[in-house]
Amino acid sequence: MLRHPSLFSFFSKAPSPPPPCLHITLFKLLSRNYTFQLCNRSLTTISMAKKSRVVEDVHISPLPSSSCKSQSISASTKIREIAQESISSHSKRQTKKIRREAPENVLRHKLDMCSKNGKLHQALHLYDEAHENQIPLSQYHYNVLLYLCSSFPSSTDNNEDDQISLALERGFEIFHQMGIDQIPPNEATFTSLARLAAAKEDPVMAFDLIKKMKNYNISPRLRSYGPALFGFCKKGDADGAYAVEAHMSTLGVSPEEPELAALVKVSADSGKGEKVYQFLHQLRSSVRQVSESTAKILETWFQSHAAAMVGDEKWDQAKVKEGVVKCGGGAHGIGWLGRGKWKVIRSVMEDDGVCRACGERLVCIDIDPVETENFASSLSRLACEKEVKADFTRFQEWLARHGPFEAVVDGANVSLHDQKNFSFRQLNSIVNGIRQRSQTKKLPLVILHSRRVKGGPADHPNNKKLLEKWRMAGALYATPPGSNDDWYWLFAAVSNKCLLVTNDKMRDHLFELLGKSFFPRWIEKHQVRFTFSRGNGLTFLMPPPYSIVIQESERGHWHIPIVTEDDDIETPRQWVCASRAHGTSLQQ
Repeated sequence: MLRHPSLFSFFSKAPSPPPPCLHITLFKLLSRNYTFQLCNRSLTTISMAKKSRVVEDVHISPLPSSSCKSQSISASTKIREIAQESISSHSKRQTKKIRREAPENVLRHKLDMCSKNGKLHQALHLYDEAHENQIPLSQYHYNVLLYLCSSFPSSTDNNEDDQISLALERGFEIFHQMGIDQIPPNEATFTSLARLAAAKEDPVMAFDLIKKMKNYNISPRLRSYGPALFGFCKKGDADGAYAVEAHMSTLGVSPEEPELAALVKVSADSGKGEKVYQFLHQLRSSVRQVSESTAKILETWFQSHAAAMVGDEKWDQAKVKEGVVKCGGGAHGIGWLGRGKWKVIRSVMEDDGVCRACGERLVCIDIDPVETENFASSLSRLACEKEVKADFTRFQEWLARHGPFEAVVDGANVSLHDQKNFSFRQLNSIVNGIRQRSQTKKLPLVILHSRRVKGGPADHPNNKKLLEKWRMAGALYATPPGSNDDWYWLFAAVSNKCLLVTNDKMRDHLFELLGKSFFPRWIEKHQVRFTFSRGNGLTFLMPPPYSIVIQESERGHWHIPIVTEDDDIETPRQWVCASRAHGTSLQQ
């Protein structure tokens, strides 16, 4: 029995017994020797409702009688607050449990599992069962079902016609029911429908669905256009594919390599040489280096009769040179030059950029200094958003005092390359090697996380001396705890317009934020990669003196670089070299 009046009144006024978690909370509170100074009284037992739990021999220190009343109210208030918090927490858990066990949420979970495992038939059974039991379906439910229906035809191993027909039939039926239930569609809804239309080999319907998105104030994405674009290309309908590409352009949706490769192929198959030229230049500006599959499409085009017949036999050389300047080098963009059969061969470039197949020298396309400054500014803003702003600002001030540098070393990447443990010896080899290549023989800036400069290998006497040497030379910066040192070494290299020594593949989300326009061009000209081998020791792979991008020469030759495997940095890159086999004509 509760002996204190205030405690008794609290529990006596409660509409129902407190939840079990309240007893546990009070037990923990009292067992931690919290002293409730209650009017010279010793509270020795507190009865609890659940299973008659008892807390005994809780000693309460006596107080002068003048403070009894105030301390009694304080203790009562404290326990009331604890009880209310416990009841509230219990109520939230109950609410979550009720929500989780609601039929529509159980259905959602089961549909998610069907989507994860590609179980269309099971999902359709759940859908039919939900309608029989009048379980309300949301936009999410419908989109999962439509996604499964639209992806099922392409994922069917044996391509059974009856199963594909079932997926298509039920997919459109589900969308019709979605309209009856007045559930508004979104971009995912229309994309799944477009895929269903494409599976029916009806790209016109797929394109019409994309056009209707405007009526719902929905903006199509690149994936929304895919079913229609690839559907037209598959049918050989070049004009339909061009209409889709034009619609994309009006809404600012840019095609990527798969879409451009399909457009090149349908144009080549249709003998539309000028369209091939247009999309080849789009590949040049947005993709730069092509995959093996795209390279084969381009080789097939250059080897075709249509390619041999397209082009001007005479042209204005002055306009060609003007076009090269306008394009920034590496292309002129005025059309095919020359006429006749193309010689198509896989080639590699010499160290100075001369093609082994045709003897032409590739050009180095300069980066506008203003672009670099703008990129450095945007990089700084992003870093201040992602990092502690004061830390990054402090780093920028440090750079201003100790720079400029000719090279920046990504310390972690270098030290852990092909190593199980952090290797200061390997890092020192890179630092000394890159220093010997510099004109001023100045130490490069080494960026290391703070946890790498204290403790572990850093405490070894030799490593301590090495770190101190770099620190005294103003060539070492330790990034603060909790930071991402990628922001630091990248900004240092960009702002100093210098080399960056790292084998980092730069695929993280951080690098995705930097876009696909300027950053790949900057990396191409500034990243220094390296290898270690027993036979050759340390080898640096310096940035090439030419740009690794699709290039169109003033003589009408084409050189198209093919993407290499990231881990294979020693094998020479292959290029598609396409030149007129019997020479070209020049208008003097």
